[in-house]
Order: sequence, then structure tokens, then C-alpha cells
Amino acid sequence: MSAAAVLPDVVPTRVRAHARRETVRLLARSPTFVIGTLIVLWWVFCAFFGASIAPHDPDAGTASTLVAPSGHFLLGTDTLGRDVLSRVLAGARSILTIAPAATALALIAGTSIGLVTGYMSGWVDDVVSRLTEALLAIPLIVLAVTIVVAVGHSTFSLILVVAVLFTPLVARTVRAAVLAERDLDYVPAARLRGERSWYVMFVEILPNVTGPIIVEGTVRLGYAVFTVAGLSFLGFGVQPPTADWAADISTNYGLITSGNYWWTVLFPAIAIASLVIAINMIADGITQVLER
Repeated sequence: MSAAAVLPDVVPTRVRAHARRETVRLLARSPTFVIGTLIVLWWVFCAFFGASIAPHDPDAGTASTLVAPSGHFLLGTDTLGRDVLSRVLAGARSILTIAPAATALALIAGTSIGLVTGYMSGWVDDVVSRLTEALLAIPLIVLAVTIVVAVGHSTFSLILVVAVLFTPLVARTVRAAVLAERDLDYVPAARLRGERSWYVMFVEILPNVTGPIIVEGTVRLGYAVFTVAGLSFLGFGVQPPTADWAADISTNYGLITSGNYWWTVLFPAIAIASLVIAINMIADGITQVLER
């Protein structure tokens, strides 16, 4: 093979590799991205090892119920005598299992749909866009509860439900990005070379819209955490006695007004808020770098 034949493939590869290295360097210098990543990594660590590092059994009650934060129970105990700190550490597992898996499925399905509708246009785009708009017209939490009631409360069901909710949103974002790329010179050039449609979409266009997809995926992950937490709070998510932040809030929130046992709700709420804020910080950091 001649050098001239190799050069067109080598140069873009080197350019993309340099661009990736530069992006990583800029992200590493972004305080917003770094702080958000560290917080998320802490909760990921808790998702894997929270039950092991917890000072008490998260699901087992003790003789001490509704004990205020103290030296023995750092974050207090709840109505069943369960250690709140242990519940918070172990509760990361459920939400960090369901939300990322659902977001990944939504990204795969939504990206595929967005590529097809944005590139093909015509009746395919019209039909899929109308179906997407119909789904988006229904409040997400209402649609989520309806589907969960129909299919059940298992972890796999919750992952599928949240993925179904966010797939149209991802598809809409990807479609808009593809429409902006579709008429650029490299796409007609690929067609003139005789490349098939799937090749143009997934090999030519997809690498050029990964930026918006990454940002969209990060944002959707934050919303997925809120959605999973909302379902658990309403009793349609993770079922007791499994440690879960939102389920613990649902169980204990009435105690704030009846007995001022604020710690039973405050610390799980802080856990949810810190995770969502950290994910949004990561999304902001990525957006800032990509917009440079």
C-alpha cells in the first residue's frame, strides 16, 4: 500500500488523538469537573463497599430508636433503630445501579434513533418525531409510575422504565446535532464513495456528534437519579428493607413535624443532593471544555 493511501487515514487519526488528549488535559484543570468527579467517585465507592465500611448492619435495627447524632451513632438512628450513617453509605448502591444503567440504555437507543431520523429525514423522521412528541407530552413521573405498576418493581424493570423515559429526550438532542452535520462536505463525500447509510451514520457522523451526546448523557444521569429517587419516595422504586436514600426519606419525613427528628431525613436528602449536584458539575465542566 502506498504512503498516499495511508496518509488520509493516519492524519485524521492523529488529529483526533491530539484532540482527545487536549480535552482530557483541560478537564483535569477544571475545578468544577474535578470536584464533581471526586464526589461521584466517593458515592461509587460507597455503592460497592458501603455495606462493608458501615459501622452497623444497614438493615438491622437496634434497641436505640430515634437517637440523635452522637458519638456512638454519628448520624443518629431512625424509627426502627437502624443506623442512619450505615443506611446512607449502603443506600448508594441501589440508585447508582439503576440510574447509570438506565442512562446508558437511553443513550444507546436514543443515539440510534436520533442518527436515523436526523440522517434519513422524510417519513421516517416525521413518524418517529410525532411518537417522540407524544411521549414527551406526558409528565415523566406519571408515565414512570404507570409503567412500573404494569411491569413491577424489580431492579431490571426500573432500569427499563427510566431508559424508556429518557430515550426520546436523547433522540431529540442527537437528531438536532445530526441535522447540523448532515449537509457538511464530508457526508456527501461519503455518499459519493458509495458508502452505505449505516456506515455514514455510525462511522462518519457519529464521531462528530459525540460532544453533545456526552453532555446529554451526563445531564440525563442527573435527571435519572432524581427520577429513581422520586419513584422510591412514592413507593414504586426500591422496596424496604433494602437501604435506599429516597425510601428512607419517605419512611421518616413525617417525623420532622411530629417530633423534630430532622436527622432521619436530612442526611439521606443531602446524599441525593450531593450526587445530583456533582453530576451537574461534571456536565458543566465538560460543556465549558467543549465550547472552547
